Amino acid sequence: MDFIIKHEIKNRLRVHLKRPRLTFKEADTLEYYLRNFKDIKEVKVYERTADAVIKYNGDRNDVIEILKDFSFDKVTLPETINETSSRELASMYYDKIVSSVILHYGKMLIIPLPIRRIFTLVRTVKYVWRGVKTLKNKRLQVELLDAIAIAAAVKTGDYNTASNVMFLLKIGDLLEEWTHKRSVDDLARCMSLNIDKVWLVTDSGEILTDSSKVECGDKVVIRIGNMIPFDGEVVLGEAMVNQSSMTGESVAVHKGIGMSVFAGTVVEEGEITVKVTQTEGCGRFDKIVKMIEESEKLKSSLESKAERFADKLVPYTLLASGLTWFISRNITKAVSVLMVDYSCALKMAMPISVLSAIKEASEYDITVKGGKYLEAVADADTIVLDKTGTLTKAKPTVVSVVSFCDETEDELLRQAACLEEHFPHSVARAVVDAALSKGLLHDELHTTVEYIVAHGIASEIEGERAVIGSSHFVFEDEGIVIPEDKKHLLELLPDEYSHLYYAKNGKLSACILIEDPMREEVCAIVEKLKRRGFKHIVMMTGDSEKTAAKVALKAGITEYFAEVLPEDKAKYIEQAKAEGRRVIMVGDGINDSPALSAADAGIAISEGAEIARQIADITISSSNLESIVVLRDLSTLLMKRIKHNYRSIVGFNTSLIVLGIAGLLPPATSAMLHNTSTVVLGLKSMTALLPEDNERRGV
Repeated sequence: MDFIIKHEIKNRLRVHLKRPRLTFKEADTLEYYLRNFKDIKEVKVYERTADAVIKYNGDRNDVIEILKDFSFDKVTLPETINETSSRELASMYYDKIVSSVILHYGKMLIIPLPIRRIFTLVRTVKYVWRGVKTLKNKRLQVELLDAIAIAAAVKTGDYNTASNVMFLLKIGDLLEEWTHKRSVDDLARCMSLNIDKVWLVTDSGEILTDSSKVECGDKVVIRIGNMIPFDGEVVLGEAMVNQSSMTGESVAVHKGIGMSVFAGTVVEEGEITVKVTQTEGCGRFDKIVKMIEESEKLKSSLESKAERFADKLVPYTLLASGLTWFISRNITKAVSVLMVDYSCALKMAMPISVLSAIKEASEYDITVKGGKYLEAVADADTIVLDKTGTLTKAKPTVVSVVSFCDETEDELLRQAACLEEHFPHSVARAVVDAALSKGLLHDELHTTVEYIVAHGIASEIEGERAVIGSSHFVFEDEGIVIPEDKKHLLELLPDEYSHLYYAKNGKLSACILIEDPMREEVCAIVEKLKRRGFKHIVMMTGDSEKTAAKVALKAGITEYFAEVLPEDKAKYIEQAKAEGRRVIMVGDGINDSPALSAADAGIAISEGAEIARQIADITISSSNLESIVVLRDLSTLLMKRIKHNYRSIVGFNTSLIVLGIAGLLPPATSAMLHNTSTVVLGLKSMTALLPEDNERRGV
């Protein structure tokens, strides 16, 4: 690529491509290309000037070589990035604003005064009608204040003031609309699908393949706990599908043969084979945007209270304007009061603050589904932590296999892996990985697999019923017996490992010992959470009392519960909430779903099951639990910003009203200051809450 370096400081370059400008797609392609290099920390491409600003770590010469190697013909831009790009939106609003400014001031120089007055009268009708419509809805809103102010200015013959006020209102509306759309689109990009692998049906059976290789007409299998990766039609099986991400429905919907399913929804129960009708880049982004814009989940209680307060102030502003005119008989002073309201700023700054915080969270690999969940995290005094996959590492390992029958340990591990490979749990992955590391091929030996949440798996292998799971499931629910000559082996099983039991034909065949080491950062994170105001830090696990006690002691957690079922976790959370506590739950498995739903804010570790991520209100993609601390800090700072914005808006706009009543500010100036302050506060609300810390970003 041909380019020149326009400006350079330490670890920052501004380069110019030798062309007049870039298309939207070319700019996105260059930005996508540069972001794929680990040495490039941040990049911004400007399509209008064909410039790129690059912040980097490491050697400058490496960045220069990266730029030299670039060619638009060599890089293929993923359809999802092209679909979700905000460049065209930004360009559209930029052109609208510039055109409005040029037309407003250009007509003052070119068009004669009488004709300008006619234009002003015609435009007045639009704003008056907007105000009248609020009366038809039996509501007093800010549009009514605008309509009265413009009509009063025209009535007194002050056409310049009326024209300026309408111009400022138009610019303010454009800026508010732009900032809101930009924030929503940024959030929607964070929530877009990111599914790498799918089970593809082929003539030789199911194969695990890259989702990017799937085409329309292909068939994919989706099992319990997994996200549906594409829009399609069910051709085999039936399932209960959670569609809350698309429709807002909280109850799972039955899907059978011939019925449509949508990308981003999750199978809660059952198993289906789906014929793909649309792959990625098929409007999923637009659906997410619509969901975000319509969802009340974006509103925190502070945000909602501020907006309700803003609407309540409209009648008082109208009354203050009427009293000003009645006392002073000065229409200019009365109009100045009408030009200022609290509603615009409150209704713009509050949502923008929330959306910006959600976008900032995404920079730390945290996806938040709404402002009220950030508020819940800020207010929480209790945090419940699942052990497996949350406090412990996401990749437990198989230490050994103890045989309770005549079959070898390798053969038993092979059979167990065959059952476990279809299910999204860290322990299941450990079994599959152990078999792969030994080169044990585990072709489909079994019939249809039945998954019993929080207990285990049941199927048939070579005509014999086979089960694998917890002690409670295998021995109590399934009534599995231990061979008499092998009972002594059960007593010798070490307590420091988790035990996974595998049985066939009613008899115990093997116990798989799982080592699940605790994350290195857990002790430090627990201390940080205590310092940030959590009074109750609780660990819950389905493991034995001995294993739970050992992990809790090592982590510095004094409250813990062992051998709990999913309903036990949810019951504890409901009880804590009934006592007046604000509770957040952190988990990763299908069995954590009831507790995630019950909590004020459910946080899912993304390495776990898709159903947990779907039900959870917040998802953490990072493998480091430091993200929970970041989330707490971000939420606390957001609540402080919302309160600060509220005080600033009320204080500044009250000052404008007082100055207008005193006759010190004419209506046009009041409108300009009001709209300017609204936009400035909105832009300020889009700034980062947390100080830039490269070590924490992407933790």
